[in-house]
Amino acid sequence: MPGPGSDAPTTRDAVPARLTGAAAIKLHLTLAAGLAVCIVAFAVEVVRATGGNTLSWAYVFEWPVLAGFGLYMWWSLLNGRDRRQRGAAGGDDPDMADAAALGGEPDERLEAWRRYLAALEASDAERLDTAP
Repeated sequence: MPGPGSDAPTTRDAVPARLTGAAAIKLHLTLAAGLAVCIVAFAVEVVRATGGNTLSWAYVFEWPVLAGFGLYMWWSLLNGRDRRQRGAAGGDDPDMADAAALGGEPDERLEAWRRYLAALEASDAERLDTAP
């Protein structure tokens, strides 16, 4: 585990990059379409509720909550809260990166399982190569 004076990256230091480019535009368009649906549905339910449909009162309050959740998800996705940055110590293996970022050692049982799967793949490849 990194000490107080070490320069090793920690999970607290990793700040995801903000979403930009075509992916951000798609996210904005999706949010705009979702909010438009919520606004139209809210207006329809208000008209129905004031017309005497008592069940519509529940939907009058549901659509703004759904729009608020959409705004929250938009903000989270735009700011990269769904993405993690891997530390330099982890390399290409996500399991190893997580263990290194947390300051722990890789799980020996996981390593044994990976060696077993690699041996199975190798034996399958040999069997298929020598098949008549």
